[in-house]
Amino acid sequence: MSTFKSKIKIVIFGTDTPAGRYFDLILITSILLSVLVVMLDSVSKIHEEYGLVLYYFEWIFTILFSIEYSLRIYSIRRASSYVLSFYGIIDLLALIPTYLAIFLPGAHVFSVIRVLRVLRVFRILKLVQFMGEADLLIKAVKSSRRKILVFLFFVINLVIILGSIMYLVEGESSGFDSIPRSIYWAIVTLTTVGYGDISPTTNLGQFIAASIMIMGYVIIAIPTGIVATEMRFSNRRRKKVCIVCNHEKQELNAKFCNNCGAKFETS
Repeated sequence: MSTFKSKIKIVIFGTDTPAGRYFDLILITSILLSVLVVMLDSVSKIHEEYGLVLYYFEWIFTILFSIEYSLRIYSIRRASSYVLSFYGIIDLLALIPTYLAIFLPGAHVFSVIRVLRVLRVFRILKLVQFMGEADLLIKAVKSSRRKILVFLFFVINLVIILGSIMYLVEGESSGFDSIPRSIYWAIVTLTTVGYGDISPTTNLGQFIAASIMIMGYVIIAIPTGIVATEMRFSNRRRKKVCIVCNHEKQELNAKFCNNCGAKFETS
């Protein structure tokens, strides 16, 4: 890789240099402003008065982001490692709506997807180191998925039974005009959401409803306990993260990413 490409890569992908940090801060600011432009343009009164100005701003941001996207592809060894990565896909989706609006008027409103690019703030704030903790959580959820599925199966059976009971107890006069609607009420009550669109009127129905509400607090805590137990017995270890494809399973002394082949810059 040429020195020029290497310098561009360090600035655009890295945050270990002042130039890289400034670049990311400018990028985040531009993303937020571009999203603000799209949101303001959706307000009819503002659109009538400043629609043309907002339109020009939208194209300025789109051109800037297009240049940035091109530089990212240009500065790395394998373009596919960035293009097919999470951030690469989001960056591309953020550009498409404005260009698509040329052929499909109104499509530019989907540019609000640019707000997802603000996820790059994790690099600026040096929070990549916490990706190991996220990996721990994902592993804990995967390890406990069978227990959670059994729990969900139990909950589904429970709401079917409770909904059927409430259908028999309350009946159509109270809004429980079918078993599916009664099951919907049981789910809303068990999860302690309580929309209030259906409510029991009989003493027995209200007693059952109160019991379901209390039961809901206990049931909601069960999945948390399952995952927390798995996390307690999970092994955590530090990992090097590739700044191009965000792949984490790297050896600490590796010089190249084992996923995309990008060279790790030595500090």
